[in-house]
Amino acid sequence: MNFLSVEECTKSFGDRYLFEDLTFGIEQGQKAAIVAKNGSGKTTLLRCLLGQESIDSGRVVFRKDLRIAFMEQGENLNESNTILEEIFAHDLPELKAVKDYNRAMRLEDEDLIAASFEAITELNAWDVEVRVDQILSVLKLVDTHKLVSTLSGGQKKRVALAKVLVAEPEFLILDEPTNHLDLDMIEWLESYLSKSKSTILMVTHDRYFLEVICDTILELEDKTIYKYKGNFSYYLEKKAERNENRDTTIGKAKNQFRKELDWMRKQPKARGTKQKARIEAFHDVKKVAKQHIDRSELDIPVKMERLGTKILELHKIGKAFGDTKILNELSYVFKRQERIGIVGNNGTGKSTFLNMIMGLEPTDKGKVVTGETVVFGYYDQQLLEAKEDQKVIDVIRDIAEFIPLEKGREMGAAQFLEKFLFNRDMHYNFVSKLSGGEKRRLKLMTVLMKNPNFLILDEPTNDLDIFVMSVLEDYLRSFQGCLIVVSHDRYFMDKMVDHMFVFKGDGEISDILGNYTEYRKNILREGKDANKYVKEEVKVVEKKPESLKEKIKLSFKERQEFEGLEKDMENLEKEKAEMTTVLSDESSSNEDLMKAGERLSKVVAELGDKEMRWLELSEYE
Repeated sequence: MNFLSVEECTKSFGDRYLFEDLTFGIEQGQKAAIVAKNGSGKTTLLRCLLGQESIDSGRVVFRKDLRIAFMEQGENLNESNTILEEIFAHDLPELKAVKDYNRAMRLEDEDLIAASFEAITELNAWDVEVRVDQILSVLKLVDTHKLVSTLSGGQKKRVALAKVLVAEPEFLILDEPTNHLDLDMIEWLESYLSKSKSTILMVTHDRYFLEVICDTILELEDKTIYKYKGNFSYYLEKKAERNENRDTTIGKAKNQFRKELDWMRKQPKARGTKQKARIEAFHDVKKVAKQHIDRSELDIPVKMERLGTKILELHKIGKAFGDTKILNELSYVFKRQERIGIVGNNGTGKSTFLNMIMGLEPTDKGKVVTGETVVFGYYDQQLLEAKEDQKVIDVIRDIAEFIPLEKGREMGAAQFLEKFLFNRDMHYNFVSKLSGGEKRRLKLMTVLMKNPNFLILDEPTNDLDIFVMSVLEDYLRSFQGCLIVVSHDRYFMDKMVDHMFVFKGDGEISDILGNYTEYRKNILREGKDANKYVKEEVKVVEKKPESLKEKIKLSFKERQEFEGLEKDMENLEKEKAEMTTVLSDESSSNEDLMKAGERLSKVVAELGDKEMRWLELSEYE
């Protein structure tokens, strides 16, 4: 049964199209996820589906009388409600009956108790309260009489999640459900949604989440939807195949373009039908051959200060806030190229620990000793601070116009932006117009461009899309300095760290050898947290096309030439059109015709040469 039909939907902001003639459907019981680069319009698409934003054209049709629940990325809660009142703020009969019963019990009104008791029995809603208690307990929303207005951002996110889960809708729509959840909560939610009978459509960047829950991946790219019937690993494999097929098609088009270019240079007058058809075919081939392939690779040979013998030493440091202990005489000496992951429940002091290393938070006792050669790069959870009228490229230029690389080379601010998937047409956009993920990506750039040799990353993957995370992982794999990562992204932690600090609370910290999956296996072996859901290792294999594994890069001068060629060809095409207009104009004088004819032959020859050179350089772009 079809729960959702999207037919030829188009959405634009001014002259920028997010998607065009989008068509897809969601069947009953399907568990689908939308993946796309930041700024592609994932959240906007969800809002359009629910009628919260208008579409330019097309139709969105849900099955009639469908029970739908939507958890937005930004919490849309009534600040004056208590947690419990907000959880029950649904128009569902079962929840209303339970709410009336609880109210009757508080008032000790026997008539009201009897009426609400009967309503619960008729609706078979006695398990609702048990479900509510279970969800609130797992999400650590124990003090249910707290006002929503007094909660932190993370707590509000958990209330919003609890609210949609309690409703048990037929169609559940989730926008970044794992943000602000600790690892235990994420794994519980993963298990809960895997077993749920609800039809699910979600946006998430958690790759293990995608792997375990989803049976359909919808990729929003090139203003359209590509549908993959399988989990995340299947999607990666089929996307790689699609990219290979596209590269093959473009390669064939370039070869065909070379052959046809000589014929076009002779300027056929195209009087015959066959000649006209050949010219039209030439322009079609040319359009395919000039498609740009986004390699999305981050290879920056930065000039990093070499770490000395002394890097970072922690000598019996302690920290507490009132009766809450954060650290209890922790001692540790960091070694070269050490990669530490930090995990622990929210509120156990992970971010405080990082701030103490950076000198932003004082220790109660003990001392932190930093080596003279250490250059910290600290990415915290705060949003990027920028003026409303500041442009993207100016954020980078304010730090440095050029970034020093190995062997005396330099990289300009514009090139650096492109490495982090900010296309040229985005460089002069206002920072205030960027999506949340794009702002975080820009902030990450401001940290990395200072060439640190000791990176501290606090939740670096929050709001980053899976493509940017892959780029960041490529960068960190070749990073030769020390790395500390706090993250709830299990896939990211498994790939990046070789041992872990586990913050257990009350100042207790364990040092575990291995990555996150090894840590969870240890818990299972030791019999701890036996009542919690502990997932087996999930392997997500990223397949890259063979043709992209070994690729020669353009030099700086060649890249400048390549970019100049595109502008030159555009100008020559315009001049060619102007000369052709003169030649076809009956009012043109003989002198004008002679000049236009001579100039046209030169333009065509020059355009052909530049197109051939463009083709050569595009092989390595």
